[in-house]
Amino acid sequence: MRAFVLTAPGEYAVQEVATPIAAAGEAIIDVERVGVCGTDMEFFTGEMAYLHQGHSAYPMRLGHEWAGRVAAVGDGVDPAWVGRRVMGDTMLGCGTCRRCGRGHHHVCEKRYELGVRGDRPGALAEQLAVPVSSLHALPDAVDPELGALVEPGGNALRAAQAARVRLGDRALVLGPGTIGLLVAMFLRAAGAEVHLMGKTDSSLDFARQLGFSHAWTENSLPDMPYDAVVDASNAAHLPNLALELVEPAGRLVYVGLAGEPSRIDTRTLALKDVSAIGILGASLGLDATIQAYADGSVDPRPLIAATVGLDQVGPVLAGKRPADTGPGPKILVDPCLDRCSATL
Repeated sequence: MRAFVLTAPGEYAVQEVATPIAAAGEAIIDVERVGVCGTDMEFFTGEMAYLHQGHSAYPMRLGHEWAGRVAAVGDGVDPAWVGRRVMGDTMLGCGTCRRCGRGHHHVCEKRYELGVRGDRPGALAEQLAVPVSSLHALPDAVDPELGALVEPGGNALRAAQAARVRLGDRALVLGPGTIGLLVAMFLRAAGAEVHLMGKTDSSLDFARQLGFSHAWTENSLPDMPYDAVVDASNAAHLPNLALELVEPAGRLVYVGLAGEPSRIDTRTLALKDVSAIGILGASLGLDATIQAYADGSVDPRPLIAATVGLDQVGPVLAGKRPADTGPGPKILVDPCLDRCSATL
């Protein structure tokens, strides 16, 4: 089968690799869609921390936001899974440690992160092998495009839940990228007045097209009380700005990661009596995200700018937008697209 393989920083190839075989407890997935995200781009540049911490190494196969159909299962797996459309949890815990036993497999010390941490290949291929325990079935209302957005949506949902907004609260989201916009959608669905802060006119204009009329730059942000602030950016100075902006007794949520250490003044945190929480992974929010997409309370489809084949993944990771893309921030990959187009 064909797979996109990152061989070194900035170096890649679409290769013919061995078709996966389901081990006991595993399922083989015919991959339908894969999302490209900022983490993948950090692996492309070589900046991703896991590379320097020994958790990841080249060559590697990226792809942790995916949807597809179960093609086969291994021993011990209910055959009723075959033919079902699914997405999968990125975080694969060991299943035996104290954290896994407490339902915190997403922070298991020995965890794999599919296509990110450890040596489990990701979904940028025609097929994928995953533990069946990581699968989440998708209803008919959630097609492959929406299915590939469940994983980032789960991160965003958890961030929105941590903000604990009530009807009429004012929330500010820093960073109108895919995660930030999804956070904004979930906050809006919870009844909050949502404000967004970004850097570029194009990103703010797109946010306004999604119905977020309160879209600002850092210089134009109005001086008003924000009951919750969610940092979904990669800017090292914004975590501290978030603390400055949040109302006393408000909530701070950190879901974005900067490329360098950020700092906050814990004296301000204590004196403002602020609750602060960090979010890693979508695991605990996947089912609720699937339901929100299925019932239409959150519709992330406008975020999709284009769908490309495996042969176009490298330029996308290098920051080149495909021709004739929409204004959204998310690029999806159809691993069959190039091969299928060539056979028409």
